[in-house]
Amino acid sequence: MDRAKDVLRKKGPKVAEAAKKAEDLARDTWQHFKTGPSIADVAIGRIAQGTKVLAEGGRDKIFRHTFETIPEEKLLKSYPCYLSTSAGPVMGVTYLSMAKLVFCSDDPMACQAGEHTEYSYYRVVIQRHQLKAVVPSTSTVKPTEKYIQVISIENHEFWFMGFLHYESAVKNLQGAVPTPAPP
Repeated sequence: MDRAKDVLRKKGPKVAEAAKKAEDLARDTWQHFKTGPSIADVAIGRIAQGTKVLAEGGRDKIFRHTFETIPEEKLLKSYPCYLSTSAGPVMGVTYLSMAKLVFCSDDPMACQAGEHTEYSYYRVVIQRHQLKAVVPSTSTVKPTEKYIQVISIENHEFWFMGFLHYESAVKNLQGAVPTPAPP
């Protein structure tokens, strides 16, 4: 009995930490699926994105293929999420590299050009030295809805939501904001 108590005392905090991580992932995953137009559409979109990652050889290759990069630029993190737009949430992936923070939609968006409809991917590109702030926030009405506001030095605001790994995204995106030089 003493040995069992000793093991529980030693392993208890690790089990509690693992349970917290599992709970956070389940909450973030549910929120990610609820943010889209339908759970089935989001599931299909995530499967398609996973297939694309496998087919193209990883997120780094997708990042390099989608955005202009320099050879020594390294992709640090990527986060499936949504970008809030006036037309509604756009599902895609946010990439954080040594040089920039970018977003690209999973699917091309329709755009009217005169009488023709053109399709292009929705993209956001912010150089890291142009980042002013990364502000996490939570809906006061629905506390499970969490957002990350990204502000550029030109005061352009971008709202991201539905992250599969919200806490990690907050930590890494906030870490990307340059610290001001001392006066």
